[in-house]
Amino acid sequence: MNVKPRCTATAIGSLPHPDADKAVEVVLKAIPDAPIWPQLPKLGLREQMEIQYSEGMPRIVIDDAKGRMYFDTAGDYSEDLAKFYEGYMAATENADFSAAAISPRFSAGIPALEKRLKGLGKRLPFVKVQTTGPMSFALTIVDEAKRAIYYNEEFVDVVVKALALKCRWQIRKFKPYAENIICFVDEPILSAYGSSTYVSVKRPDVIAKLKEVAEAIHAEGALSGIHCCGNTEWSMPVDAGVTIVNFDAFQFGETVALYPEHMKRHLVENKNALAWGIVPTSAAIRDVTAAQLVEKFEKLTDNLARKAGVDKKVVAEQAFITPSCGTGSMAIPDAERVFGILAETSGTLKQRYGF
Repeated sequence: MNVKPRCTATAIGSLPHPDADKAVEVVLKAIPDAPIWPQLPKLGLREQMEIQYSEGMPRIVIDDAKGRMYFDTAGDYSEDLAKFYEGYMAATENADFSAAAISPRFSAGIPALEKRLKGLGKRLPFVKVQTTGPMSFALTIVDEAKRAIYYNEEFVDVVVKALALKCRWQIRKFKPYAENIICFVDEPILSAYGSSTYVSVKRPDVIAKLKEVAEAIHAEGALSGIHCCGNTEWSMPVDAGVTIVNFDAFQFGETVALYPEHMKRHLVENKNALAWGIVPTSAAIRDVTAAQLVEKFEKLTDNLARKAGVDKKVVAEQAFITPSCGTGSMAIPDAERVFGILAETSGTLKQRYGF
């Protein structure tokens, strides 16, 4: 895909607001060319990162009293899995993903954004949707014995396919409102890849699971993305065929240049994009300025262009500008400052490069 966002600003999913309409207002003001639907964890358990995408998965138990979710794998679950796979096959064959819908009970942000986009009466350059990534979901959510569902071969396949359907449903819902739909899978767990905790997680399996979801996104004509808010092996999303690699450029901006061959293939051969999470989502946002972030971006992209042997203009043309992570756990004033600085940083870079 030939992706040239030219320093357009977009964002990661979560905001701290308890009001969906207010959150959408913040989004549309700051990132009008690539808005997101806001995930609102302050609204309760069903807006939490993994639980938000759990509707329709077999043997899911949401325990409101204990504030957790798990898979009940005890006993005979063959009929439940068979029913899921029948639904999965029907959805993909008929291109009807309504059974994978995320209901308003699990997302106040989806209908709030859709309502505003309908009222605009025009198609935007981009709209971004998002889903918890298969690795983060499967390594975080456990079974009744508190064992990560990743280690259950039958159920982890269900997780990957269910999340792929959630992506396709979102893309179809927002396709009328944008020239391009971006669908990110959020994979914070990959920052722990290679650690002793996840020593049994192998690179080929990570790539295979990311690739399956990315291919589902591409099947809808959308742009796939992966977000990881820590450092990881950045060659993995490139090898998985992801269109947009999003990383915390504020803290780990030099790490992508450690994979020069992959970055050159990603940007030059595949004509894909990087999403530079240059705007901090920590207390640092209270002191940093857009001018400082613009200069940081310039130094980081200079470094990448030099090490990967890529023209600096290509790096800038194929760049999105984002916060380093979601803002859902921040105080509302800090989160709104993130979006304000994001808009200013993107605008300055666009002006500097003549975009």
